[in-house]
Amino acid sequence: MKRTIALLGVAAGLSVSAMAADYTGYIIDEMCSKMPAMRGNVECANKCIKGGSPAVLVTDDGKVYKIAEQNKVVPDAGKKVMLTGKMSGDTISVDKIKVL
Repeated sequence: MKRTIALLGVAAGLSVSAMAADYTGYIIDEMCSKMPAMRGNVECANKCIKGGSPAVLVTDDGKVYKIAEQNKVVPDAGKKVMLTGKMSGDTISVDKIKVL
C-alpha cells in the first residue's frame, strides 16, 4: 500500500513538471542577450540571428532561456512575446507564441 502511494506521488510530480507554462520576454539573439539596450531592437535581432547567433528569450529581469524550436520564434525577433511551452533545463520547447 505504501509503495502504491509513493508511486502515485512520483507520477503526479513528474506530470506537473511536464506541463506547459507561460514565459514572457524578448526574442533576441544570444550574442546580445546580456545587453538590456538590445531588448526590443528588431533590426539588430534579425541581423544577428541571420548571422548565426541563436535566438533566445530574455525576461525583463535578464534571465536568458534557450529555445528548442528556432524556426517558431525567428519571425518575432526583437519583439516582446509570451511563449507557452515546456521547460527542460534552461531550454523552452515552444507550443505557442503571442506577440505582446
